[in-house]
Amino acid sequence: MRGPLLSACGVTKRFGGRIACRDVSFDLWPGEVLGIVGESGSGKTTLLNCLAGRLAPDGGSVTYETLSAGIVDVHHLSEARRRLLARTEWGFVNQDARDGLRMGVSAGANIGERLMAVGARHYGEIRREAIDWMTRVEIDADRLDDRPTTYSGGMRQRLQIARNLVSKPRLVFMDEPTGGLDVSVQARILDLLRGLVEGLHLSAVLVTHDLGVARLLTHRLMVMQGGMVVEQGLTDQVLDDPQHAYTQMLVASILPV
Repeated sequence: MRGPLLSACGVTKRFGGRIACRDVSFDLWPGEVLGIVGESGSGKTTLLNCLAGRLAPDGGSVTYETLSAGIVDVHHLSEARRRLLARTEWGFVNQDARDGLRMGVSAGANIGERLMAVGARHYGEIRREAIDWMTRVEIDADRLDDRPTTYSGGMRQRLQIARNLVSKPRLVFMDEPTGGLDVSVQARILDLLRGLVEGLHLSAVLVTHDLGVARLLTHRLMVMQGGMVVEQGLTDQVLDDPQHAYTQMLVASILPV
């Protein structure tokens, strides 16, 4: 691959008379983790859902370089092809793990479904891989046959991460992956994510309101205000020497996030 893995060009999304994100453009390169930060209502989650094909933009385009078909316009794909892409080459880690797990089946089945989507068929191998990933995300292998309804919030989030990464996706979208968790649990999730992102050389787009999370996990940062990108650059440069007044206020924690 010589070009970007994912490209957004002029992405705009409206809800009635309100513009949720306006004219957002960027390239995401293989192995890069891009952070999108801003206060609530800034448009960052709307943008993420447009990038991941969950929302259709009203303007602009999102292109992705697939393994099999080259560069495709995400929103010109059929629903079936977009779902296949989401199950194989992509992952999506939701803020609420219940939105990213099948709560009525076992933890092992949640992981196994992703493996089957990329061609795994041997039950013993699927189970062994599921156990390996349970261990990697620090869940006791004895809990493999338990349903996520019996798990704590932190365990569900770690299971959701395992479910997404077991298929070795090329791109992962993450929406506030530590949001709503206790501080001690957040720290464990962050350590886990940092190790996996580095170890698997993942490309990722991370939405967060927490600048500490952004500093720890991302290479490059986009700051959104009122649906627009007001500043972007290398994460350390943006956080250590913010140029835009809004970014300066975010860094100084003047604005509520």
